[in-house]
Amino acid sequence: MAMISASILNADFTCLAKTADLIETAGADAVHFDVMDGIFVDNLSFGLPVLESLRRYTALPIDVHLMIQEPLRFVERFVSAGAQYLSFHIESQSDPVQTLQAIHSHGIPAGIAVSPGTDVEKVFPLIPEMDEEDFFLMMTVEPGWGKQPFIPEVLPKIRKLSGEIRKKHRRLHIEVDGGINAETSLLCRQAGADYIVSGSYLLSAKDPAEAVRLLRGDKSDI
Repeated sequence: MAMISASILNADFTCLAKTADLIETAGADAVHFDVMDGIFVDNLSFGLPVLESLRRYTALPIDVHLMIQEPLRFVERFVSAGAQYLSFHIESQSDPVQTLQAIHSHGIPAGIAVSPGTDVEKVFPLIPEMDEEDFFLMMTVEPGWGKQPFIPEVLPKIRKLSGEIRKKHRRLHIEVDGGINAETSLLCRQAGADYIVSGSYLLSAKDPAEAVRLLRGDKSDI
């Protein structure tokens, strides 16, 4: 069954504690926290002080996605601020093996994010460097902005990555993020994803708990 990580990128930042309560009550498994530096992507979001504050208001794991130019510089600080999953982009300027090792040194799962325009085979050599329960974050929109439409051309890349993980007999996960609703979640899960990030669809749902069940693929009590 898929893990559901609820993105707060488009939440009302004046009441994140209430948003965290909504996410927890809905039955999501984690809070997805997007960090943007205005350099790697053409947008700014929130950083360490907001993460520290959010950490006090939720018992859920916080899934931090670094869309920043030099993630290696900030690994220790984001872990200290509350990250319990930490992903960085293969397209960033930091050495990916060193960044994986830095995250692993703190005992939490590491993720390698892949933008839609990047050849997924670029991350294949890194599979042996990853620990069990690490993950790849396949972006299904261009990183940097919420409320974008899902890019279906990423689905074959997810299938290809899933096949390579199985071929290497590794227990790694595939997360998807961008334009995810009940329909696109199903497509991604069928392609091999088992971590699902959803923001606007989940947070704006009339029944967020039902939205979580649909995203997860659990229809047993609907």
